[in-house]
Amino acid sequence: MHISPPRSDAKFHAPVPARRTVNEAVRVWWRELDKWLLGLAVLLMALGTLAVAAASPAAGRQYQVAEFVFFQRHVVFQLLGLGVMIAASFASREDARRLGIVLAIGMLFLLLLVPVIGVERNGARRWLDLGFSLQPSEFLKPGFAILLAWILSWRLRDSSLPVVAYSTLAMAVVGALLMLQPNLGATILFGGVWFVLVWLSGMPLRRIGALVAGGLGAMTAAYFLYDNARYRIDSFFAGGTAFDQVDLANRTLLGGGWTGSGLWLGTNKMRLPEAHTDYIFSVIGEEFGLLMCAVILMLYVAIIVRALLRLVDEDNLFALLAGAGLATQIGGQAFTNMLVNLGLFPSKGMTLPLVSYGGSSTLAVALTFGLLLAITRRNPFLEREKPGLRNLFDKQGHARQEPRA
Repeated sequence: MHISPPRSDAKFHAPVPARRTVNEAVRVWWRELDKWLLGLAVLLMALGTLAVAAASPAAGRQYQVAEFVFFQRHVVFQLLGLGVMIAASFASREDARRLGIVLAIGMLFLLLLVPVIGVERNGARRWLDLGFSLQPSEFLKPGFAILLAWILSWRLRDSSLPVVAYSTLAMAVVGALLMLQPNLGATILFGGVWFVLVWLSGMPLRRIGALVAGGLGAMTAAYFLYDNARYRIDSFFAGGTAFDQVDLANRTLLGGGWTGSGLWLGTNKMRLPEAHTDYIFSVIGEEFGLLMCAVILMLYVAIIVRALLRLVDEDNLFALLAGAGLATQIGGQAFTNMLVNLGLFPSKGMTLPLVSYGGSSTLAVALTFGLLLAITRRNPFLEREKPGLRNLFDKQGHARQEPRA
């Protein structure tokens, strides 16, 4: 059979991928989504709603408003947060990376404005009044983890790039802006995320030790240069107002015993400042018991472990680092809050993720979790050929196969 040659004026058109319908997109999303991670997040949000209901009368008395105003607002923010989480989890990895980078740049710009036009509360200037209260550092958290992961993943394309120096410079800028507020707790949390990602990226132990020494030096400088940091640390070790507050939180936490005093039957919470935010864990202990506190703790552990299990066979270095960074941010904030409530750490003004009352913080944590769900999505029918975290933690010292960028 004779086949006529193509006409000289014929043009080649690249195939155009067919757009998925909404139903197809939802089916693909549900197939690739880590349902365990989503379920753990929703369970934490449900327990958080119950906890804020218990703490709302104490917060209402402190701020001289109706007893359940904060509970009603919290329900609204939780529903909005759940919507943000689901929407963010639909993003592809590329879109999650773009969103994180844009978010980091935008929040860094807003952080520059905080010392100038920010609103001061309790001796700290951390919020912007934009017709609504916005704390830029909360939304910077997910963006920062993704930005660092993106920078550190460059080394696979060009090993000569000083990616550790770039990431360290980013950490220095963020730390300086946060200490201008001042916000020592957030600075430590950001530093922890930076350290984990630099470590996972394959940095030699000698250089890691030098960076740790530099971080300790910065902490020492903060103690001598910032009254707020010195006051909190001194109060924690020597007693005083801040220590009394932490001590009251500890006594509230232990006041309910193993099973708790019962919903709205706690009494110590009525004297506890910020019972609905910073010290929600103590309210849970008093009204629902230490067993419920243990359940909350195990839920956070399960989230971190589940996220890491999704990264064990990950062959994309950016996804591996970004997922680990977001999990570190959520876990680090949660464990810091619980240590403060247990009286084992100085007060940091840090909320319990997905549990504490909050506007900006609730939406920011929901966005963080949504991005973690997006980055850990994977097609169950595709097998990974290269090890991810398994490779990074190989104890036998074999030559490592680098995950792809």
